[in-house]
Amino acid sequence: MKTDNKYDRLPRAGDTEDEPDQQVFYLAPLPLPTGVKPFSGRELQKNANQTYMDFMLGKASFELSIRFFIGSVLGVSLIFFLVALSLDIYIFFVFKRPFFEALSLLFSDRGFIPFILTLIASITGLPILHAIWVLSRIPPIRFNRQRREVAYVAKRGDKPCIIPWESVIACLSSRLVPTKYGTQQSHELLLCLRNSEATQQMWVNIACYSPAFAIAEWEAIRVYMEEGPEALPGRFIDPKYEEGTVEYFELCRHVYRRDHNYLVYLLGFVLIQGVSGWHLPCRLAAWINGLPRKSLPREVAQWSRPLPPEQWQQPSAELLEQSKEVHKVLHRGKTLVDYFQELSAPPETKSKKSLSKKSRKKQIAIVLAPDYLPQDSREKPINDNR
Repeated sequence: MKTDNKYDRLPRAGDTEDEPDQQVFYLAPLPLPTGVKPFSGRELQKNANQTYMDFMLGKASFELSIRFFIGSVLGVSLIFFLVALSLDIYIFFVFKRPFFEALSLLFSDRGFIPFILTLIASITGLPILHAIWVLSRIPPIRFNRQRREVAYVAKRGDKPCIIPWESVIACLSSRLVPTKYGTQQSHELLLCLRNSEATQQMWVNIACYSPAFAIAEWEAIRVYMEEGPEALPGRFIDPKYEEGTVEYFELCRHVYRRDHNYLVYLLGFVLIQGVSGWHLPCRLAAWINGLPRKSLPREVAQWSRPLPPEQWQQPSAELLEQSKEVHKVLHRGKTLVDYFQELSAPPETKSKKSLSKKSRKKQIAIVLAPDYLPQDSREKPINDNR
């Protein structure tokens, strides 16, 4: 590895940034193997073929957001209705006043309840409308494995930018985020697509549940470009039983009813799901996800046409050499961080003992440590006796 100052150049795989509240570990360029089993929360296999793969931004199910919107409005309305109904009963029997007096007062145009419901509907509904607008206006990022290039549009109105696959910048970011419940850890996979003239660039932030899932998402993109769509993780369940569908809802209802008595079922499932719309959020989410997306420009369609095998671009010699060395390290049961530590260590200190004393990348090493990752999410050591 060159010993040049990393602040005098663009980042590359193995670089780290250590701040008081944030640690960043760069995974690319070059896109080296991570040793993590590929997994995509965005189901990349649905948008991939032998030529290209579309990385759709914001394609998550809207079912939960819609259910929260309906549940907030109807739930608050139900609470006020029950309170007003109780007051009406009390007023009717004690003061002999008209029965619906409290209800008509609370829900009339002069009452504050319509204002509160409008405010709640705006707070929960406007983000959904904004997400739908973004989903329909931003074209996908297209990874072309035959040309080993990536096409994207940085912002609306710009011409498409096509960059080499091996120049894509990817990093894992772990940072502390203050909340009202205290400081919590946040993990993201960050992708930077930047043209050679630095006139256009796009940052893609992919929030992930844990560092392991962030790296697995990147590994899914990497294995597609290096190995093809066959290497992408397949579906684990029938498509109709994906979370957010009516079939998935009915399956959850059946399981809940099977595992609880009628009272818990009625109060814990029927009431809550009924107030939040029952099947309606599932059907609205399916309709939203079926809306036409913004397509890439015509020149990208020409660029996306299949090439004869003899015209396929091949990995660079540097990537092949480094990938070979990384596989050797992974097969010894070590991690990608170990590879960079061995690479940067002076020759006289390249030993297991000296590696254990290094602390510069301790936080990221924990992220990639075999015990930290899910079961079967890393490469297994090769058994030489086979």
